[in-house]
Amino acid sequence: MGRSLEILSKKHLFITGKRGAGKSTLLAQLFSGAPALRTLARPGEGVWLEGPGRTLQVGRYALDTPGIPGGMVPLPGGFEEGGVAALEACAAAKGEWVVLDEVGYLEKDCPRYLAALDSLLEKKRVAAAIRKEDLPHLNALPARTDAWVVDLDRPFPALGWVVMASGRGERFGSNKLMAPLGGKPLLAHVLERGKSLFPHGVVVTRWPDTAALARQMGMGTVLHNKPHRSDTVRLGLEALGPGLTGYLFSPGDQPLVTPGTLQVLALCAGACPHRIWRLAFGDTPGAPIYFPGEYYPALTALTGKEGGGALAKKNPRQVSYIPVREEWELWDADHPQDLERMEQVLARSGQ
Repeated sequence: MGRSLEILSKKHLFITGKRGAGKSTLLAQLFSGAPALRTLARPGEGVWLEGPGRTLQVGRYALDTPGIPGGMVPLPGGFEEGGVAALEACAAAKGEWVVLDEVGYLEKDCPRYLAALDSLLEKKRVAAAIRKEDLPHLNALPARTDAWVVDLDRPFPALGWVVMASGRGERFGSNKLMAPLGGKPLLAHVLERGKSLFPHGVVVTRWPDTAALARQMGMGTVLHNKPHRSDTVRLGLEALGPGLTGYLFSPGDQPLVTPGTLQVLALCAGACPHRIWRLAFGDTPGAPIYFPGEYYPALTALTGKEGGGALAKKNPRQVSYIPVREEWELWDADHPQDLERMEQVLARSGQ
């Protein structure tokens, strides 16, 4: 994840969302092992900060006190004394990243602590869960230009999704998209992984049985007999129409891209919608590939065998890469024997 954020050219990662949205869970998954200052709530008792070498109370429950949010009374002394020292210890710790879980309302009247937090942001890259509340210090953090903000209440932008399913299957010997893989057609794996993330989707194909499967799975379809890859791109975009945040192109014969990878791709598109985003393994670029909405005219103007990859090569400074963990996520099915190794991956990974 750190490598993906470096590609974003953003210094910090801030995760926000309503209570129970999963901010802490996501931080723990992404940044295990980094120096951290965590907020721990003990029901009926209070709230503690747990940081490098110290645990200190910063809030206590006072359920009988009217007008107190959640019945919680802040204890400024905890922030001003041990909290400042904990942030300074995080700033001095080895490593690039520091995790703050979470920044909330209790510290709003603790200027020394907030100043120490600002100092930490200048010295380290900070991954933080930010409580969603209308307070000056909480509003200021997501507004920083050096932060990538993920709102778990609205994590994904309105993207158009074009599934490129128009190959003739000449090397495969038949319509590979309907070939059985893991007990279902190969294309079904692609559609299952993406349709909940990308509701504005269309499958562009020359195969009637492929179109029938796509419609059965709730996807829009374009059935055509045009010869070129550029035709598939144009027909898909015309079916979706202009005006969306951006457009994602997925090969119909690439069934092993994981839902988590697609989520990261969607999050990157939401955080930096004016970049071209594509997957890569090592130095090898792959698909799916995302284009900002402003590329709609250029994409519809492609000709002949050109696809989105050709347009990305013409605009290399606009392209950012998202590394996948496993090479098999980028595999496609050109020959029947490719299905055998895909079956082995499915069996090992439990997908």
